[in-house]
Amino acid sequence: MNKKQILGSCILISGLGLLSLSSSVSARTVIQNKGSDTLVNVAQAWAEEYRNVDKDVAIAVSGGGSGTGIAAMINGTVDIANASRSMKGKEIKLAKSKGQNPIQHIVGYDALSVFLHKDNPSDTLSFAQLKEIFGRDGKAVKWSDLGLKVPGCKQDKIVVVSRQNNSGTYAFFKKAVLGKKGKFRQGTLDMHGSKDVVDLVEKTPCAIGYSGLAYANDHIKMSCVAQEAGKPCVNPSVATASDRSYPIARPLFMYTNGEPKGEIKKYLDWIMSDKGQCILLKKGYAPAKDVKCD
Repeated sequence: MNKKQILGSCILISGLGLLSLSSSVSARTVIQNKGSDTLVNVAQAWAEEYRNVDKDVAIAVSGGGSGTGIAAMINGTVDIANASRSMKGKEIKLAKSKGQNPIQHIVGYDALSVFLHKDNPSDTLSFAQLKEIFGRDGKAVKWSDLGLKVPGCKQDKIVVVSRQNNSGTYAFFKKAVLGKKGKFRQGTLDMHGSKDVVDLVEKTPCAIGYSGLAYANDHIKMSCVAQEAGKPCVNPSVATASDRSYPIARPLFMYTNGEPKGEIKKYLDWIMSDKGQCILLKKGYAPAKDVKCD
């Protein structure tokens, strides 16, 4: 074999190798999954475990808030949008005007918890008190306005911690607690993520905030919540989120463009299986159905 023949053979072999690599790469399906910060931790856990289910499917997960995921769904740049609130009518209308057909899937439930510093003496808060603290026209600006003296809170002023307005957690709390036309008070500290809310309240004796149950830890306190003053309060938990007895329980959603098909359907079916739902349970959320876990 002369030099030209050898060179030609090498080029052919190299080309076949590249073709094989290209085929291997193109055969791998990537599902884009974006949205809710409440769901981001469990979504990442699902994605990691799914590698063991189907190595030819990769799940690319990112947060940014429910509004970010829904906007991506409207614009057709995501396969699955995570949301801790349902899409608004105007969002669905806009999506359809752009050729998208959002379909809602309930993948679990969450107890939207009210967090207090561990030294706060309050054990129970009613919706009326929460409105006074978080609401635009609320009169509770100091803990003493609620008859409380909080150790370490020298100024007595309530530090109100909230989420940014593109957050599904923000939207759900606003609607459930403050009412359809309610508004948050001015001067709240608006955090980017659920964990940021908990971290700040944990370190700030004067603070109160709200976030998903899954972000609770041993260094922070969760209030028992009563929908009406004088009525029994309910503690946030997986059980009370499951039976919706907790007054700020909420469903958690995934949205797809149309009824899911192919690899997206397989992935969602797996999420709704006992395996997927048990991962959600271990992360501190309530399953969407009865499951048996190891």
